[in-house]
Amino acid sequence: MKTTLVIGGNFAGMTAAMEIKRKAKDQQRVILLDRSQNFLFIPSLIWIPFGRREIRDISFKKKEILEKRSVEFVHTEAINVDPDINTVYTKDGEFQYDDLVVCTGPKVDYDCVPGLRENCCYIGHPDGAMHTRATLEEFKKNPGPIVIGSTQNAGCMGAAYEFLFNLEKWLREQKIRKKVDLYWVTPEDYLGHFGIDGMPLGESMLKAFMKMFNIHYRTEVGIQEVQKDKVILSTGEEIESKFTMLMPQFVGVDFVTNSPKLDATENGYMIVGDDYRSTKYPNVWAAGTAVEVALPFTPGKVPFSIPKTGYPADVTGKVVANNILKVMKGDTNLKKKPWGKIAGICIMDAGKKEVIILSNNLFRPRVIALMIPNVIYDFGKVLFEKYFLWKTKRGYSWLP
Repeated sequence: MKTTLVIGGNFAGMTAAMEIKRKAKDQQRVILLDRSQNFLFIPSLIWIPFGRREIRDISFKKKEILEKRSVEFVHTEAINVDPDINTVYTKDGEFQYDDLVVCTGPKVDYDCVPGLRENCCYIGHPDGAMHTRATLEEFKKNPGPIVIGSTQNAGCMGAAYEFLFNLEKWLREQKIRKKVDLYWVTPEDYLGHFGIDGMPLGESMLKAFMKMFNIHYRTEVGIQEVQKDKVILSTGEEIESKFTMLMPQFVGVDFVTNSPKLDATENGYMIVGDDYRSTKYPNVWAAGTAVEVALPFTPGKVPFSIPKTGYPADVTGKVVANNILKVMKGDTNLKKKPWGKIAGICIMDAGKKEVIILSNNLFRPRVIALMIPNVIYDFGKVLFEKYFLWKTKRGYSWLP
């Protein structure tokens, strides 16, 4: 029996682990290591600051679900790996493997901008989302200007857009919108670039949103410094701010950077082929945010990155599972699915409104590329959340 070790257990990790075990059955022992005991539906974190969701609504213990599918779960932190001897070192001992799957997600670089850590909110993890909620409760007692956006090199502009429009709605509900000058700052070349070189009508649609909601915006700007009461842009412009939320740049996790033998970039992302197999070690694989993806566009004045969302993570987890089983059976014709050729399926919440984004390829060229506004309600995003939580809680990893 072969042993596959999966590091990281959210979208890509849980999918890969359960799919390998489902298809291989007794031919594979699958072990998933993760420092978190909980699966977290990250896209819904944007609702936590406004009380529309609680953390318990979008998370659950993963151990029981995995073990029902005969995947062993070990709650520990992986420190590094020596791929020459197929050994992963953790805080709780060593683990041997035949195949290793790295699904570790990203690390937030809070030090990419001076003052970011001390003076800025961040909604990308549960503690940050709850801190943002508490900060907004204090803010509404003495409202003033707000700055929302992303730093240079960020790659998750979509979540920041969602937070912006949900915040604008919250300000109206609190009856303080007229007291707030609301600013959007982004390194994107234009509104709606999203790190995927835009979508048809995307820029004009977002310009219309900004005008409709009276939001000031700056494109092609980085962040020079975040101070307690203002944000200084790369252009030298200073914007007063009593509340600031910026999406920082992501880098690879310590597990990868602490493993110098792995084939990885300087900032800690795994270098793999279109089959998500390491270019250096044939029994090492990566899926989800841990994967290095080349920019599909020429950077503009200010650098920024691509989005690595839950759907591509789920897809790449399935690709890795499929290919590990092919290798096990001696099949060298591995499945290839370049990141940019994964379908673009995204629902951007806009404060109980939404924009449904669909394309046959995430990156250009595309045959199908649609942005469909739904100004009545955000039922699409809610339905997607309910569906994904339902299928994951039941271990239905084969479902799309």
